[in-house]
Amino acid sequence: MTDDVVITGIGAVTPLGLDRDSTWQGLLAGKSGVGPVTAFDASALPTRIAAEVRGFEPAEHFTGKQLRRMARFSQFAVVATREAVADAGLTVDAGNAARVGVVVNAAVAGFDTVEATVRGLLAPDPTAPLSHFVPSSLTNMPACEVAIEVGAHGPVNASALACASGAYALLDARRLILSGEADVVICGGTDAAVTPAMFAGLVSMGAMSQRNDDPTGASRPFAADRDGFVFGEGAVILVLESAAHARRRGVTPYATVAGGALTSDAFHVSAPRPGGVFAAEAIRQALDRSGVHPDEVDYICAHGTSTKANDLTETVAIRAALGAAADRVAVSAPKSMLGHLIGAAGALGAMVCALAIREGVVPPTVNLHQPDPECDLDYVPHQAREMPVRAALTNAFGFGGQNCVVVFTDTPSRGESG
Repeated sequence: MTDDVVITGIGAVTPLGLDRDSTWQGLLAGKSGVGPVTAFDASALPTRIAAEVRGFEPAEHFTGKQLRRMARFSQFAVVATREAVADAGLTVDAGNAARVGVVVNAAVAGFDTVEATVRGLLAPDPTAPLSHFVPSSLTNMPACEVAIEVGAHGPVNASALACASGAYALLDARRLILSGEADVVICGGTDAAVTPAMFAGLVSMGAMSQRNDDPTGASRPFAADRDGFVFGEGAVILVLESAAHARRRGVTPYATVAGGALTSDAFHVSAPRPGGVFAAEAIRQALDRSGVHPDEVDYICAHGTSTKANDLTETVAIRAALGAAADRVAVSAPKSMLGHLIGAAGALGAMVCALAIREGVVPPTVNLHQPDPECDLDYVPHQAREMPVRAALTNAFGFGGQNCVVVFTDTPSRGESG
């Protein structure tokens, strides 16, 4: 445990584009990826909008056999992995395969495959995907498919922490590297579950925006008139490796994964604990373990779902954790443009922090026309902001009260290396 862990490659498949650069440029431009649902007929539902990945043609990326066995969330993960590995200039071969690990998390997993199979059995539909139904829908399949894709023989793992899944993948990957179990870990999050049952369930909870006539304006984190989140899909994959390994390969990192923390509200299956006590504790612990003082934080990539409870709780938690420093930190919510990518959301936050550090610019929070008086931080409204970013963190808060925070720096981490 003597080295730092750095990000050397990033890949993405999101509602703003089928790669990292189009996603990033879309975010900086304040572009929205939200539109009418096309995956199924949503006309009978109160919510008929989503942030879907459009223009993704699986047959352009996979063979017939791969298509039959691979659910959409795995397809996204593998395509994003190809970009991330190429971006890192990483070659996996017999000489290093045992030192390359994979951690790819999902929250909803193969829900689309499950739903399609059940509908087919009830119909009955002879084309229902029975032969590959079980393996294609399991939560660990994206991680396994990524391992198969690159030939990684090191540790392969998958965890489900609801909306905190993608962020936690980085902490898991970091531990594997610091413990000496791997030199490189391909990690991130993925999900693809724009389905009738998922939407019906979330509508019944009152969780999703019903601004069907204004899709691009529907996700409005921290706004007084926010009415729920916009469901999305996609994948973000990052290549993490020890700084020493990156130096030996001659690659320049995007940023250092300086540390992080995971806490539990232990309060409710979906609602955050009022007051954000344990969300604030996750931020405090993450900064402490990273050796970053609150005054050194330049940017926070917010969880910012656009729900009444989450946005207020997150604001309170940031203030409690940072104290007076909260007034000077820039905070923005990519979900205002991308919707909620569920299992991929935290990994998207990691990508945003890494690129903000490298490029010296942070994306905006769009649709913030009427700020909530109780949400009183600097949310970078409407337009991207050029600014130096030396230390950043991303928040990811999942159903069940799982609070995951990851800290990134432009320099080697200064805190505990465990």
